[in-house]
Amino acid sequence: LNAGLGGGPLAALQAPDNDDSIGALVLTGAGPGFCAGADLEEFRQTTDPAAGEKRAELTMQLHLAFPKLSKPIVTAINGAAMGGGAGLAIAGDLAVMAEGAKLGYPETRHGIVAAIVMANLVRQVGRKAAFELVALGEPIDSARALQLGVVNKVVPADRLLAEALQFAGKPAAVHRPAMAETKRLFHQVADLPFEAALDRARETNVRMRRFKK
Repeated sequence: LNAGLGGGPLAALQAPDNDDSIGALVLTGAGPGFCAGADLEEFRQTTDPAAGEKRAELTMQLHLAFPKLSKPIVTAINGAAMGGGAGLAIAGDLAVMAEGAKLGYPETRHGIVAAIVMANLVRQVGRKAAFELVALGEPIDSARALQLGVVNKVVPADRLLAEALQFAGKPAAVHRPAMAETKRLFHQVADLPFEAALDRARETNVRMRRFKK
């Protein structure tokens, strides 16, 4: 994940969102790894505050896109997912992980902070486990990721993409407006106080009565 890559991942996720022929998205890595994370050399050499701010903003917008897009996103974690790559791996609505893959936040070992990716991690994992991951920087295997609930299932590496596509086919087969509203409400209520969450749910309950299959 570097400046050269630019907004490619963000554009690739946004492009299909208004395409009615697409019911779900699968995000995986090209090659043996899922994503190695930020380019550390570029990170160290970026001394211009404006360039640093632009890079951080792009990363933030990428993570904000996952819950805002109407289509369910399945991540297929085919190999190492580290730092920013780990953030992308768990940002999807569903996640399938290969048995030999690893996930981790090694930023502190490089004298930096797992900053933007921390917000989503803390929301998905208990505080003690989340702090262990970002503080110690030790990677976890697929079994531990499944135990922590950051992935839905673990499968043999040679079956990963097939399993992820099959998994994505399930929400893709659901009535599209109902799935879009389910995803929208899910991500809203996850971060709201109980009463406010119920208020949003009430609004959706009224709105969904207009759905027609």
